[in-house]
Amino acid sequence: QVQLVESGGGLVQAGDSLRLSCAASERTFSTCAVGWFRQAPGKEREFVATVTWSGAVTNYADSVKGRFTISRDNAKNTAYLEMNSLKPEDTALYYCAATRPYASPRTTVAEYYYWGQGTQVTVSS
Repeated sequence: QVQLVESGGGLVQAGDSLRLSCAASERTFSTCAVGWFRQAPGKEREFVATVTWSGAVTNYADSVKGRFTISRDNAKNTAYLEMNSLKPEDTALYYCAATRPYASPRTTVAEYYYWGQGTQVTVSS
């Protein structure tokens, strides 16, 4: 069972940057695609970004493309989400998720098997 722990959230101003981290408990993590999702109050959880198990291929939601960068360091069992030019509409609880081993990365919540507890990102205007 892979356990995921997110960190790096906080309160920032519009235009600032943050880097979220997702630390995994098991080496199996290096064989899983990783996704970042977010959920704002009263809204459904939405896809933000995903990366393949190798780190070679990434995909982003249109709303964050060009501002956010997903990456991973399998040697450290950790994935990252670098967020630049933050906007108030980026305010949400951010979740890290992982697929089953060797599964293809997807953009839907149902495709991810392991989930963290989330880290809050609040962007003030």
